[in-house]
Amino acid sequence: MTTFIALTPIISVMLFLVIFKMPAIKAMTISLIATAILAIIYWKVPLLIIAASAIEGIIIGISILYIVFGAILLLNTLKLSGAIERIRSSFMGISGDRRVQLIIVTWLFGSFIEGAAGFGTPPALGAPLLVALGFPPLAAVVLALIADSSPVSFGAVGTPIIVGVGQGIQQGPDISPVVYGDVVASGGLHPFLQDIAAQIMQIDIFVGTFMPLIIVAMLTRFFGENRSWKEGLAIWKFAIFAGLSFTIPALLVATFLGPEFPAIFGGLIGLAIVIPAAKKGFLLPKTEWDFPKRSDWMQEWIGTILVKEDKNGDKPKLTLLRAWVPYLLVGLFLVLTRLEVLPIKAWLRSVNIEYNQILGSDIRADLEPFYLPGFVFILVVLITVFIHRMNFHQVKSAFSQSSRSIIGTAITLFTAVPMVRIFINSGINNSGLLSMPLELANTVSAVLGSAWPLVAPLIGALGSFISGSATFSNMMFSLFQASVAEQIQADPKVILSLQVLGANAGNMICVLNVVAAAAVVGLVGKEGAIIRMTIVPMLYYAFFSGAIGFLLLLIM
Repeated sequence: MTTFIALTPIISVMLFLVIFKMPAIKAMTISLIATAILAIIYWKVPLLIIAASAIEGIIIGISILYIVFGAILLLNTLKLSGAIERIRSSFMGISGDRRVQLIIVTWLFGSFIEGAAGFGTPPALGAPLLVALGFPPLAAVVLALIADSSPVSFGAVGTPIIVGVGQGIQQGPDISPVVYGDVVASGGLHPFLQDIAAQIMQIDIFVGTFMPLIIVAMLTRFFGENRSWKEGLAIWKFAIFAGLSFTIPALLVATFLGPEFPAIFGGLIGLAIVIPAAKKGFLLPKTEWDFPKRSDWMQEWIGTILVKEDKNGDKPKLTLLRAWVPYLLVGLFLVLTRLEVLPIKAWLRSVNIEYNQILGSDIRADLEPFYLPGFVFILVVLITVFIHRMNFHQVKSAFSQSSRSIIGTAITLFTAVPMVRIFINSGINNSGLLSMPLELANTVSAVLGSAWPLVAPLIGALGSFISGSATFSNMMFSLFQASVAEQIQADPKVILSLQVLGANAGNMICVLNVVAAAAVVGLVGKEGAIIRMTIVPMLYYAFFSGAIGFLLLLIM
């Protein structure tokens, strides 16, 4: 009974959003009410905790909305300045094949952005860039979410491992006894986390390498004129080449440098390898693939127009370098603001709006307005205004269009995130039960026993799905995963690696990421359709990771 009730919030989201195809605004409102009622009646969570969790969720929702607004504003600004059209022509110069463009934008450029920023930024940047290149909005969002998988382990300069796993296996200031011996044997916590980073990539090189092939196959099957898997698989040599161009450098960096830079260097090295190869037609079929005529697109593929063409002034003819400068600045600023060796990160994080002991509870939330990626987006927009010599009307139009486009997203976030926080904070109760997610995890581990590695990634995916963050999933479940490893006498580094990989998989279907990515291309209300398409690749990534981990433990 406890397990079934703990599943109810997850079931309600899937039922209303995915099966009944309700817009997220309605589906998440119903799910919020259901979760709150169950938490009060069965879990005996005090009303004060329910209210404090809702306030915490709204504050987190504001953070996400800030990032979404910045991403939309950057896109609108670049459209009005003429930069997007120039960038579009540059991609056509690399290859007119939409499959190649997809791999470069979502898999390689997206990996670099994930490594620099995290916070669901790659789909928020990559999806609108794909739309600007001529991709259907639904294809852009779905495929950008799927591609943002392997790099998530090392997002925001290693945060899911350094903060997520690092804090997750600690009890107060001390390392959990479950993994203490392994930490000592590794020479300390950071070397232990570096071992986990290397272990992740040793598994992911067999899983993540195939993600480019999966996204191009889905592109041609669901968004092509012939609805053909074969047209996507025809580029298999190039897709696997592009996959290895990220995973091999990421493996080397993780092994020798640690968890901070595999996604950043993997993305950059991959771009440096794949773009020249694509220009030369290396491993590419002779026939380029394109979408059907826009007039033949299905209605569900299409989002709202984010920016209308500015008719009150001529757009300047930008050089390719000037057109790319805003994206280059985004990458540069994100890296500079995440490096511990520079003082910039500390300066930005020193401005922290804290809400401690919300309504007198132990629940807290904070907002770091200058550290969130939204600040970088807005800063780059202001710089772009001068670099691209935009006039007042263009700037005003970009801001007004962007502001109007986030209204629906705000309503969704302010129901979805409070539901998540109630779910997670349900451990503060008068029933003696653990929190809903931990009760679920305990039930699954008790049933599976030694077969646990096969499904360990699903717990990580569950954490990302309900919390909206791979880092928080790792914080929530790392100690639990390490404890199960001890019970089944498995190497905790392998099990913790599967937790991280599962958290990556959950990122594809995470409601908060889906809502944010849908918003930037005008697909508000189509979140269920997006999740229906991303759930199968999510299951592939989670189960294949678990199978590799299971086999690895058998031979160890």
